[in-house]
Amino acid sequence: MTTSPRKPSKPLLGEVDAPLRSRPRRRRDPAQPNLPLDPMPARIGPCLALLKPRPPKGSQWTYEVKWDGYRLAIHIEPSGVRILTRGGHDWTERFPAILAEARRLSVSTAILDGEAVVLDAQGRSDFGMLQQSLGGRGGKRLSRDAIFMAFDLLYFDGHDLTGTELASRRHLLEGLVPPAGEEAIRLSEEIDADGETLLRIACEHDLEGIIANDRNSPYRSGRLGDWVKIKCVQSDGFAIIGYEKSTASFGGIGRLLLAARRGGELVYVGGVGTGFTERSAGELREQMDKLKIAKPTVDTGRKRNAVFIDPKLVAEIEYRAWTHDGKLRHASYKGLREEQDTTAV
Repeated sequence: MTTSPRKPSKPLLGEVDAPLRSRPRRRRDPAQPNLPLDPMPARIGPCLALLKPRPPKGSQWTYEVKWDGYRLAIHIEPSGVRILTRGGHDWTERFPAILAEARRLSVSTAILDGEAVVLDAQGRSDFGMLQQSLGGRGGKRLSRDAIFMAFDLLYFDGHDLTGTELASRRHLLEGLVPPAGEEAIRLSEEIDADGETLLRIACEHDLEGIIANDRNSPYRSGRLGDWVKIKCVQSDGFAIIGYEKSTASFGGIGRLLLAARRGGELVYVGGVGTGFTERSAGELREQMDKLKIAKPTVDTGRKRNAVFIDPKLVAEIEYRAWTHDGKLRHASYKGLREEQDTTAV
C-alpha cells in the first residue's frame, strides 16, 4: 500500500498572512571585542600587607623587596591617566615623570598597583627624600625624581583581574612593564630565593624589609594575609600628643611624646628624640604649635617642659622593639604622614 506524498508545510504566517522572515545579518564591527568588557572601577581599595616577624614558608610564596614610599594606583583610560593615593586622592599632577611614562605604556586600559619612591645613590628607597621632593608634609611641589615600582595589575584591556590569581596577574604585568628598565615606571621584580636568606641580605643592605605574596591568591582589598611584610626595622604611625622643649635640639624639640591606639583609646607609648633634621624639626614645631592644648589627651606621667597638642599629627616612627611596659625602644623619627592619607594609628 502506497501513501500519497506529504504536502509541504505552510510558511509561518504573521497577522496579515505574510511570511515571517529572520532579521537580516549585519557585518561584524572589527572594533567590537569578542569578550564582554568589565566596567572599569573608579577605585579599588588596596591590598595591604600583614606584618609578620618571619617570612612564611611554602612553595606558594613569592618574595620581593619592600619599597618605602607612597602607595599609588595608576588608572589608564582612553580619556587620560589618573594617579590615586592609597586613600583615593588624586595626585596625578604631582608626579609628572610617572604620568608621562604611563601615557607611553602600550595598553588602552589598565590599573597598576605600586609604590612611588625616590632612590638614593645605592638604589635604596628613601622615604625622607620622597617627602622632601614633594615639599614636605602638606607641601604642593611636583616630584620629578619619584619613580613608580609596579608590583600588581588589577585591570587590563577591559578586563577586571582582581579575581585572578597573582601568578597570572604578574605574568601580564611583566609583559606590560619589562624588568630592568630605567624609566619612571619600573617592575618590582620577584626574587627567586629562600625567604630567610632574602631577609638577611635585605637587612645587610639597609633595606626596609621584604614582601611575601601568595601566588595563588586573588586581589583582595584590606589586610587579610595574602601579602605579608617582614621588616628589618619596625615602622608604624603614632599620634603625636606633645613634645618636650630643649634649647639644644633642632626646632627646640627635645623629644616627641607619642601615643598608639589600644582598643578604642589612645595610650602613651613613650617618646622619640632622634631622626630630626633642622628643616624637618622646624616644620614640625611650626605645625605642633598651632595645635597646643592645656592638658594632655592621655596620661603621660610627670613631664618637665612639656607642651601638649591635639593629636591630629601622625608621625612615622622606626623602632627596634617594645619594652615590657609597652614603650618604644630605639625609636627614630622618619617624617609625618600625609593628613589626607593617614592610615590607622
